[in-house]
Amino acid sequence: MAKHEHSNLFNRYLWLVDTIYSAGLISFEDINAKWMNSTYNVDHEALPKKTFQRHILEVEALFDIDIECERSGSYRYYIANANEIEKGGVRAWLLNTLAVNNMINESYQIKSRILFEQIPSGQNFLKPIVEAMSENRTLLITYKSFNRPEPTEFEAEPWCVKVFKQRWYLLAKSIYYSHPRIYALDRIVDLDSTENKFKLPKNFDAQDFFSHSYGIIIGDNDKPQKVVIRARNGQQQYIKTLPWHHSQKEINVTEEYSDFQFVLKPTFDFEQEILSHGANVEVLEPQWLRDEIKYKVNETNKIYK
Repeated sequence: MAKHEHSNLFNRYLWLVDTIYSAGLISFEDINAKWMNSTYNVDHEALPKKTFQRHILEVEALFDIDIECERSGSYRYYIANANEIEKGGVRAWLLNTLAVNNMINESYQIKSRILFEQIPSGQNFLKPIVEAMSENRTLLITYKSFNRPEPTEFEAEPWCVKVFKQRWYLLAKSIYYSHPRIYALDRIVDLDSTENKFKLPKNFDAQDFFSHSYGIIIGDNDKPQKVVIRARNGQQQYIKTLPWHHSQKEINVTEEYSDFQFVLKPTFDFEQEILSHGANVEVLEPQWLRDEIKYKVNETNKIYK
């Protein structure tokens, strides 16, 4: 079998598991209907029942995921070992592995030796959010903010999703705010797609929207500025090989340290990144940011006295 055929099959297995897992219980007819609208169905052909049964056996052999059918009633399909999947972070793997499916496909025989970071369960809402984005439908969101004692419900336009520090985030615009805001998926209590349509602004570009952000904090009232840090004790090599931001430039190199320059909004999440490296990272400019980091370090020192 040709490599591209292997890859197509692998994608079909992943799609099948994700479809059944997301539905909880789903009939073969509904699976077929979803398959007809899937981007992986390049030939736009229905899924034969025999092929479907063969896929079930392959999924079990490759991934230790058991797809079973109800013995009565609607004869719907479900993931029999869903609890084990959730404990092992397979859901996160399913959502992220499409980008590297060829590599995984060639190495599936050592799948137990390929480990992935887990992402909190908020990712369960990722699929309906993406579907609403593709259909330009608003979402009815019940959200539990860390800053409020009770969940709030509101309708919002889903503009884009972004993953940062092992958490999925939704950029959405509700009727209560003039600008889009960030919502963490793991803080969403409930979510439903509505029949209401919206128009995404023609000039909106998700990549450009976050171009001056370190992570997911937008910093509406902040302006991008030049920031220079000094990294030492080997940390400079980590920053060099895994840049913090696309604007990063190494502007000075010595045997003891390297200086890096950024043009971004030095928001709270960027400050947290600097502080996480302790004495190995020092802010050189701007002075206000250096003073802010110094203040937070001093406050930390008070705790440990």
